[in-house]
Amino acid sequence: MGRITRRDLGVGTVGSLAGLLTLRQASVAAADQRRAGPHPGAHAGGRARTQVRGMWIATVANVDWPSAPGRSPADAKAELRALFDAAAGWRLNTVFFQVRPTADALWPSRFEPWSQWLTGTQGRDPGWDPLDFAVREAHARGLRLHAWFNPYRISLQDDPELLAQGHPARRHPEWVVPYGGKLYYNPGIPEVRAFVQDAMADAVARYEIDGVHWDDYFYPYPVAGQEFDDAAAFAEWGGEFADRAAWRRNNVDLLVREMAGRVRGERPGIPFGISPFAVWRNRATDPLGSDTRAGVQTYDDLYADTRKWVRRGWIDYVLPQVYWNIGFEAADYAELVRWWSDVARGTGVEVYIGEAMYKVGDPAQPEAWQDPAELSRHLTLCAGYPEVRGNVFYSATQVVADPLGAMSRVYEDHYRRGA
Repeated sequence: MGRITRRDLGVGTVGSLAGLLTLRQASVAAADQRRAGPHPGAHAGGRARTQVRGMWIATVANVDWPSAPGRSPADAKAELRALFDAAAGWRLNTVFFQVRPTADALWPSRFEPWSQWLTGTQGRDPGWDPLDFAVREAHARGLRLHAWFNPYRISLQDDPELLAQGHPARRHPEWVVPYGGKLYYNPGIPEVRAFVQDAMADAVARYEIDGVHWDDYFYPYPVAGQEFDDAAAFAEWGGEFADRAAWRRNNVDLLVREMAGRVRGERPGIPFGISPFAVWRNRATDPLGSDTRAGVQTYDDLYADTRKWVRRGWIDYVLPQVYWNIGFEAADYAELVRWWSDVARGTGVEVYIGEAMYKVGDPAQPEAWQDPAELSRHLTLCAGYPEVRGNVFYSATQVVADPLGAMSRVYEDHYRRGA
């Protein structure tokens, strides 16, 4: 089975948000919720007091927001308000807002340039502060906002000259590894690890965010026939390790542990969580692994020992991207929910399950995804595992579009009643 993940940038926006019937309905419900006031625990930080009902808002390549680079501040703000209204209207309570998509920023960062996805030109000031606006608008609707950062990805293209003048990657070309047509910071360089933490901690310290969130990119996903060229860094800093794979995993472990400490130091009480590709290792590879036959294993291919981070309590929540249907032969949704629940049991780490709203109704997907009740069945299954404390949908434009009425079914079956 090849890689199947939400981060396929071919998943684009779904038309004009303002013209969608579901969004108009959601706006009315959101107004009612605002009048009722925030839900309990909306701004309190710490562990969720209720089940997390969330959606991701991706900004890389304008997947969800803004709908295109160069939108006026008024139009961009209206689009973001509409997404928050939709979330509140579906009775969601958490948004995961991508604020550092490609070594750039959706706030006036002291470390990195403004994001190109705002204006079309990296480094150009959009004339407003999207993160500040997002926090205030989310809280006004009783939504928690987790700031979503991508630690190591620099660019979706591999020419450093196309980065903004003064970009840290241009000032430090020795930090950069081109791979698979993209640019990445080298996780094996201690200065890089410190820098990316500083860049993220800048937002953590300055904004009233309700959580810190990472996605599934650590070392990049494998590209056939290409090698991630970190041999020089391994020669300089990998002496105590038997092989490069163990050294790479330790590099990522250090990043996770150190950033967890930074978050707890800057904003005590807010959670730090990670959303990995759902398969740590297949059971055929490791008896501790899941009964799956995935073509990607985070431990072996991304050098991310996600199971360790949970078992040792380094993170506050894990949000695996379980983007398959119940009964899918190579990676059964039910098996992976069971496996992650077992991993988290007794650790105090909460499990939220990532849901592939973007697959619903896609004719390229298996038959299960043509059934509007598939996602509702996922939530019913999750309710049988006390370690599972919520579900999060990828992504916002898909939640708004409500393909096949799947979000409506989730709402009616699980969210319409109760907080």
